[in-house]
Amino acid sequence: MSKGLPKRSEDYSLWYNELVKRADLAENSAVRGCMVIKPYGYSIWEKMQAELDRMFKETGHVNAYFPLFIPKSYLSKEANHVQGFAKECAVVTHYRLKNAEDGSGIIVDPDAKLEEELIVRPTSETVIWSTYKNWVQSYRDLPLLINQWANVVRWEMRTRLFLRTSEFLWQEGHTAHATKSEAEAETLQMMEVYAQFAEEFMALPVVKGRKTASERFAGADDTLCIEAMMQDGKALQAGTSHFLGQNFAKAFDVKFATKEGGLEYVWGTSWGVSTRLMGALIMAHSDDNGLVLPPKLAPFQVVIIPIYRSDEEFEAVSKKSKELMKSLRGAGISVKFDDRDTQKPGWKFAEYELKGVPVRIAIGPRDLENGTIELARRDTLTKEQFELASMPLETKIAGLLEEIQTNIFEKANSFKQEMTTEVNSWDEFKQVLKEKAGFLSAHWDGTSETEEKIKELTKATIRCIPLNQKAEKGTCVLTGNPSSGRALFAKSY
Repeated sequence: MSKGLPKRSEDYSLWYNELVKRADLAENSAVRGCMVIKPYGYSIWEKMQAELDRMFKETGHVNAYFPLFIPKSYLSKEANHVQGFAKECAVVTHYRLKNAEDGSGIIVDPDAKLEEELIVRPTSETVIWSTYKNWVQSYRDLPLLINQWANVVRWEMRTRLFLRTSEFLWQEGHTAHATKSEAEAETLQMMEVYAQFAEEFMALPVVKGRKTASERFAGADDTLCIEAMMQDGKALQAGTSHFLGQNFAKAFDVKFATKEGGLEYVWGTSWGVSTRLMGALIMAHSDDNGLVLPPKLAPFQVVIIPIYRSDEEFEAVSKKSKELMKSLRGAGISVKFDDRDTQKPGWKFAEYELKGVPVRIAIGPRDLENGTIELARRDTLTKEQFELASMPLETKIAGLLEEIQTNIFEKANSFKQEMTTEVNSWDEFKQVLKEKAGFLSAHWDGTSETEEKIKELTKATIRCIPLNQKAEKGTCVLTGNPSSGRALFAKSY
């Protein structure tokens, strides 16, 4: 199973790709640039969906669904938006196929050309705002707090499973408000929701910040984000929340009658996370033995493996295993009992270690005699003998799962802190980036020219301007020009 898995220290990229495949998370599809998410991988995504969906609804949002296809003319209505996505769009030009007259196969029917080409959804602002025009007439219709779970297509030349594929799954929130302050509060709130989800469920510490003008979403006035640190010292953008101002409302003429009787454009936001979070989960926590999954997102939190030599022993061990499984499930703990007779226990141990199952229980005839079981933790790879009479098993496992969740977060948080370096000169910037990588906190003069020059020279980009940092005057590490604060630089995915 994990035998032969490349080491992170030797080839991090190969380690990641092999782990995704061997752990049965996903594989490349026959369609270039797209992936097949396998059941085990999809079950993790379903857990992410369920928690995020609950959090969205707790903040007043509701789900809807909008078309996959967007008329080309819609994209051109918001200038910055079309410029931002034009190079990534997949375009539908015809609506019918036919058999070739020479019998060579199926061809596109040249007589079936669409009057207007359709764009396969790269993001839904335009089609949603064209709909909002029909939904909003008065201040009584606001706010609109809509979320959509969907797939999108952004044409990619170089792909990597979960991190960058031509088609991926995501959610996209789109809200409309009567005032600027309401929309700004929504933008901040959803960034905080993402940060809470990342830290409480993914055990992933993040930096909350603001994107620079050149990095913000195409068509937005402001973009907030959460940034995470991967084990190879590269950053990964884990979620974004955009304040759209009145840009899309003006593009699609979405106005509302105010309480005072006037007519104004509404204020908008959009926000989203995608299956890229799967990549973050894998790269932030896993080791050379395979996946390490936080219990809150593991497809099953406990696996029970019976050890036996005869049918009689199997019957006895199986009966006890099912009793344990029933009590754990009754306490809300997800359990799998692996009673396959096609694989030996040692093989199963390696399989579930590779798949990152948080807790493994092994039980055999001697355990039945002694009233014990063996508990193994995936995060620390430690084992212990547990006496079933000492306390209820569900109490023990619940505490263990909480301990594992906390331990995984604290380990990742210590790493993030260790990989965050304050630099004050250009030589120091280059040296740290080369020898250590990670987040570099450095003064920047605030110009897009300097930002682009640093990217050109080092491949490091400004991940964000951290929201919690204090104002601090200094000089830009590259130009020496005055700086009003630090930015967080890193190489990234």
